[in-house]
Amino acid sequence: MKQTKQIKIRDVLVGGGAPVAVQSMTNTDTRDAAATLAQIEALADAGCHIVRCAVPDMQAAEAMREICAKSPLPVVADIHFDYRLALASIEAGADKIRLNPGNIGGADRVHAVVQAAKERRIPIRIGVNSGSVEKHILEKFGGPTPEAMVESALYHVGLLNDCGFDDICISIKSSSVPYTMSAYLLAHEKTDYPLHLGVTEAGTEYMGTVKSAAGIGGLLALGVGDTIRVSLTDDSVKEIYAAHAILKAVGRAEDGINVVSCPTCGRTRIDLIAIAREVEQRCAAITGKKLKVAVMGCAVNGPGEAREADLGVAGGDGEGLLFRKGEIIRKVPQEKLVDALMEEIARF
Repeated sequence: MKQTKQIKIRDVLVGGGAPVAVQSMTNTDTRDAAATLAQIEALADAGCHIVRCAVPDMQAAEAMREICAKSPLPVVADIHFDYRLALASIEAGADKIRLNPGNIGGADRVHAVVQAAKERRIPIRIGVNSGSVEKHILEKFGGPTPEAMVESALYHVGLLNDCGFDDICISIKSSSVPYTMSAYLLAHEKTDYPLHLGVTEAGTEYMGTVKSAAGIGGLLALGVGDTIRVSLTDDSVKEIYAAHAILKAVGRAEDGINVVSCPTCGRTRIDLIAIAREVEQRCAAITGKKLKVAVMGCAVNGPGEAREADLGVAGGDGEGLLFRKGEIIRKVPQEKLVDALMEEIARF
């Protein structure tokens, strides 16, 4: 796996071999500091590591003072076009700035933001998507292709580098999963900066999660990506649950219970669907353990097929088998099967 440069966002390390950090963005009015902080608390409770807040005007920038001071998570100020909002957010205590230096004005404005970021020792994320590529680059490539998006990102990187700034993270997002993956793979070849993965405008909870799992998960499985944000048109807390599920699916989660289960068949004699759901729900809040737990429908495919699981259950006729690493521990009545499994997880 290629080692990227490392940046620090308050106390969270990104890149350089650090665990993949999970991000989200508040959708409250940032000018309402109390509401924004309440949402940040909910995101933190769900397992978010970094939060981003939109800063559309000076009133929002001023509210960032209270938000940054009270937030349990590092706060990223999301800036578009107005360099004064970046300066105000940095002064208010933002832990990171997201902006594209090419669209905030001349070199003097870029230099002003860079100097402020240097003084506070905070990084800048360059965020390019298919709708933000410069006209001359679009003309060169005939549209917002992966190559065009990467060239746009590197153009913005160059503007920061010209000011002697190197504390940079990059995101290159498209609503197209293939374009997103191609762009990040190309960026991974061309630069050592940490990459913030995401599929933009991914959609509602169902389709957005599917697209994010394909795009973000596919890249992580290839060793690409240092921090992720699942974008959903839904409660932002759901973004965190989806992100952690993706990390578990590709083996990049630092801890947590990875629940696997079979799809059931005609051999199943227990209510496997209900059991699997209950196990997943009860395991969701467990931290400090990294285990693979299997919920299987029958003894034929149970301990054998799920032999690599740390713990598991397999259904029988009104009862189930409890097993560890493929070895049967004991038989348990169906109504006590989940409780018995949870007891074994607690002992592990």
